[in-house]
Amino acid sequence: MRNLLVFILALGTMSTMVATPSEAQRRRASEFVDLSLLVDTNYPCTWPTGFPMFQIRPFKAIGPASIYNVDVLQIDGNTGTQIDVPPHSIPRPGTNLQWEGKLGLEYTHKTLPFKFVGEACVIDITELLDTGEPGVSPLILVDHVRKWEAQNRELGPGDVVLFKSGYSDLYYKPYPEGYHFIAGCLDKKFSGWPDPTPETMDYLGKKGVWHVGVDSPSIGPIPDLGEPVHYAGLKHGQIFTESATNLSKLPTTGAFYCCMGPRHTDGPYGEGRSFAIQPGELATRLIASARAKRAIDLSVVLSSELPVTWPGRETGSHRHPYLKVDFLYAANLDLYHHTHMMDPMAGTHLVTPSYSLPKKGFKNSSYSTEVQSWLRDYETLYGRRGSSDTTVEQIPLSQTAGNLRVIDVTGLVGSVPADTLPASPMIRPEHVSAFEAKHGTLSANEVVVFRTGHIDRTFKPAPDDSACMVDPLSGASEGWPAVSPDTIELLSRRGIKCVGIDAPTLGGVDARNEAFVNWLIASSGMVSVEFLHNLGAIPEDSTPYFLFAPIRINHAHGSPGRAIVLY
Repeated sequence: MRNLLVFILALGTMSTMVATPSEAQRRRASEFVDLSLLVDTNYPCTWPTGFPMFQIRPFKAIGPASIYNVDVLQIDGNTGTQIDVPPHSIPRPGTNLQWEGKLGLEYTHKTLPFKFVGEACVIDITELLDTGEPGVSPLILVDHVRKWEAQNRELGPGDVVLFKSGYSDLYYKPYPEGYHFIAGCLDKKFSGWPDPTPETMDYLGKKGVWHVGVDSPSIGPIPDLGEPVHYAGLKHGQIFTESATNLSKLPTTGAFYCCMGPRHTDGPYGEGRSFAIQPGELATRLIASARAKRAIDLSVVLSSELPVTWPGRETGSHRHPYLKVDFLYAANLDLYHHTHMMDPMAGTHLVTPSYSLPKKGFKNSSYSTEVQSWLRDYETLYGRRGSSDTTVEQIPLSQTAGNLRVIDVTGLVGSVPADTLPASPMIRPEHVSAFEAKHGTLSANEVVVFRTGHIDRTFKPAPDDSACMVDPLSGASEGWPAVSPDTIELLSRRGIKCVGIDAPTLGGVDARNEAFVNWLIASSGMVSVEFLHNLGAIPEDSTPYFLFAPIRINHAHGSPGRAIVLY
């Protein structure tokens, strides 16, 4: 009788579960400003001089052969809004090249997380827009910075200097208009984009500014100052945001800024996601954490030598392996530029509603017979499974951010009898209730992450990589702790919109449980962040704030990204 009542009630309330956000959620979302370009094959999102262009293609679609929508990405670090780190222009020690040094080893996977964040200090240089000769950048001088300081305050550590020209707002468009954005300038058809001089970057570096951003395709002026400008800032250990947008939506000071991206091994640059939080109590709190360098990285390193890609439960059911593909030798750095081919769910990643939910009009009879039986059981217990076309670019950044509540379930490890494998210990509502009894009730819009310790224990390079996913899935070892659907139901009632885990998936090694969990998360209007690690590094007496930034890929059903905590 209980199941029947749940089913009847759910039929009447499902539309509410996936309805438009509440007024409180809309107000919260308005604090966040997305400053990132849309990554799309129809836009000029990749540097056009010989770099492999961005591609996304469907690998599997929901239907007879798959319960999920799965994509394959080819993405280069010079795509969309992006991050440069010191090895972009500083050779590693031992190369005997000009400018070599220890900073040449600070690749994207080693960037200290405090460098991603700080107070946005917006310097308006719109007067320079389109004032250069064809193929020549108008230059941002030290005087522009000094004038800003005279009118506002002196710059220093913890500030993120953002040069606002309006260039990307005006020229980042679909093709053919998108030709203007980069290629048209390189072909000397249009004025170059505004950019700082080497002296300007050196001035900021000596001030202790550790992050500089521009809303142009590169922080390097064309035609011939690109490398000198990069080096002038990177030699101070700075990082850069390139191709930001929407900077006009920020005040001169007071907003919190962040730009971060996946932890690609040995990346001298990388695709990123840039955003800000408007001035207020939250921004002030996060800026203070940034200035004090109180930041912790919760993302795993991406490498073809590490177990970052889903291996599948049966032969042939694996996802596209994570590949680093070298393509262009840079003599000034003694390394190859590279692109990546990968499953969007590789490593630390976002799971969208459309990953597991089909679009409206989908016929459930299109599922395999086994999945149809799972769905009947699911809908009897939890109500009608929803539908969705919500992909990555539609997920508000406010949904993957919030005060963090870490629920420690490491005590479940080792609790499954060996003769029942493959199986996962289950994280049940009583574990959440016990946490709340000790630490206080969960509140709406907090981010809940379950700490299992699985990734910390098993994330190792080959040949010791099977313990992470292959052995648990095959039954050679216990599965990582899995969340039960009833637990997701409880979190949804609490108003939680983002849930995460330091394990490969929330659903564990059992395919049926995984389906139930994904369906319920998505049908409840929630999203999930999986494959986190390092949760034990968060101080117990702190008030951590969680930030996850997926790459803004158009029509993607999932996305790699970076998760950090400020405390």
